[in-house]
Amino acid sequence: MHSHHNRLKTAALLGLLTALILGVGYGFGGGGGLVIAVLLSLAMNAGSYFWSDKLALRSMRAKPVTEAEFPALYQMVRELATEAGQPMPRLYVSPTMQPNAFATGRNPQHAAVAVTTGITQILDYRELRGVIGHELSHVYNRDILISSVAAGLAGIITTLAYLAWFIPLGGGDDEDSPNPAALLLMLILGPIAASVIQLAISRNREFQADASGATLTKDPLALASALRKIHNGTQRMPLPADNRLTSTAHLMIDNPFKGGGMASLFSTHPKMEERVRRLEQMAANSGPVQFQR
Repeated sequence: MHSHHNRLKTAALLGLLTALILGVGYGFGGGGGLVIAVLLSLAMNAGSYFWSDKLALRSMRAKPVTEAEFPALYQMVRELATEAGQPMPRLYVSPTMQPNAFATGRNPQHAAVAVTTGITQILDYRELRGVIGHELSHVYNRDILISSVAAGLAGIITTLAYLAWFIPLGGGDDEDSPNPAALLLMLILGPIAASVIQLAISRNREFQADASGATLTKDPLALASALRKIHNGTQRMPLPADNRLTSTAHLMIDNPFKGGGMASLFSTHPKMEERVRRLEQMAANSGPVQFQR
């Protein structure tokens, strides 16, 4: 139910972003400006889509590791990838002591899974396996593609707003020109609305990856336990919100920055309490069958 519901919500939110683009384009009255914004945004986000793995791994200083260095990690990733009928992803470890993990790559053939040193020190085998199931699910659910599309659509709206500010995009005569007050309001609210919708899409994908990962591992309670520990760790050791990290924070299993207050309204991740609640409900509904090592 959660899986189907989240897919519908994601589709609806992407539709809202598209409608917002059409509304902003119509409000500015600039067909030419709309074309320019679309082309610029597509070019920027195509680059981000194809090189997102390298950018994310570099931002966390993650290094590739061998099976001899992390045999248990390789074993659980290989097992879960085989269970899902997918190729083995590349494995990386970041020297960061904050417990976190992320997956990136535009498809299963170009996937990479990274964990921090901190997460390997606080989670047991089952919990880490639950985290790996969550991250692999992001790749299998094509979340990198969905996030890139959402970022591209939001980028079009922002680019349109900037173009409207610096370049006259409206009609040639005063009667056809947009109302200055309406133009200013759209200039301010358009990018904000696009960002809020983009964040909502990101949050829905986290719920989806939790559900898909728990189904893959057959152990929702292990992921719930891991999420509690991870969240406690990220709150105790928040990462600095520099430009390199903010652009990849949405990929991580938990928000790496200090949460709470107004910042939580613009978080790329849903509340941890709700994620844990859903996983515990999933375990209660699935009966006594759980992962057995």
